[in-house]
Amino acid sequence: MITPVDFHVNDGLLNIWSGSTLGYQALDIDVIVDTLGNIPGNLPNYVFLMLKPFQLGIKKYIDLLEIVESEEKQLKFLRMGKWIFDNPDQAGETFRQFIKDFYQRSKLIQGELKIGKQRVNLANIQIPILNIYAEQDHLVPSASSLALDKYIPSVDYKVHSFPVGHIGIYVSAKVQRDLPLTIGNCLKMRM
Repeated sequence: MITPVDFHVNDGLLNIWSGSTLGYQALDIDVIVDTLGNIPGNLPNYVFLMLKPFQLGIKKYIDLLEIVESEEKQLKFLRMGKWIFDNPDQAGETFRQFIKDFYQRSKLIQGELKIGKQRVNLANIQIPILNIYAEQDHLVPSASSLALDKYIPSVDYKVHSFPVGHIGIYVSAKVQRDLPLTIGNCLKMRM
């Protein structure tokens, strides 16, 4: 679900800011990690907010007026806000490696990524795959997820999208209703 595969797609500000689509490193992750050590948990969150400043910083509070009559919906809004801003610090060296390996060097699709001593080779994935992505995702662009099809040999590959954003894929009422059915139907076809 909403899995980034190709971090060099010409879509999404995270890809651009990290330098993956520019041909040079716009983000100097070494300076950031060497200066901060661990990455403060709120730093990535504020970066995510800057990707859609009006929608995530203003519009969602304007939209709050639409649910002023429903205590249940207000509580859900407050719980989501608490969850979104409850970010633990990130280990600096892990963060550095993630940015470099995925965003700047594209090691996953180059076949150069290692977990421990084991090389990750997408061409070894031969199991059935259901690739689920969010059409309005500003963190994982659709093109990044859909790229998986180019790198795997599996002939049993299905794609399903939902017209929501990155978090909406998990909290939208419509998705919560339809996603389990989508997954269930996919599994039934393979029994």
